[in-house]
Amino acid sequence: MKSVYSFIVEPIGERYKNTSKVGDVELVMNTEMFNHQYVNREAIVKSIPLVNNTNVNVGDTVLIHHNVFRRWENIRGEEKNSKAFIDDKNYLVSEDQMFLYKNKGSWKCLSGFCFVKPIESSVKFEKKTEQPFIGVVKHTDGSFKKGDLVGFHPGSEYEFIVDGERLYRVKSNFITIQYEYQGNEKEYNPSWAQSG
Repeated sequence: MKSVYSFIVEPIGERYKNTSKVGDVELVMNTEMFNHQYVNREAIVKSIPLVNNTNVNVGDTVLIHHNVFRRWENIRGEEKNSKAFIDDKNYLVSEDQMFLYKNKGSWKCLSGFCFVKPIESSVKFEKKTEQPFIGVVKHTDGSFKKGDLVGFHPGSEYEFIVDGERLYRVKSNFITIQYEYQGNEKEYNPSWAQSG
């Protein structure tokens, strides 16, 4: 099966990631289908478009937009699939719905996106554990170097868990400043991000 303009992908696992394993016990974390935080965003590429020049290949793992696998209810309360749905194992995804892909064991960003890891807040006696709107570039489209300390627009970050690390997907053109390291910055990764 091939599409002219879209990729065909299959979810890795289920459409939703509603459970978390703690020791030998599996906990249900979510029972709502409309909560985007629990929608699976990892997929395997099964087919690339006929008309497209892309670096993404068949078999690559991709991180995609949450609405691809998401289900929703219409005005009459009937459960519906997204417009990407073909069947339970096949979904259409356009390139602008893909952000990061894993090719030959390493993650690469698609054009226009960077993934930034937040850093710990250095302010004592404050509730916030991370500094807002600042982080270290972990994956880049080439606009910045890996390891750059950058600042970005408020509201431009979108949370992903990538290999047990909580990262923000930020559009490259929303990164507004590149800082110099002071030497006291620590990357921040909450413990819940490391659990399956």
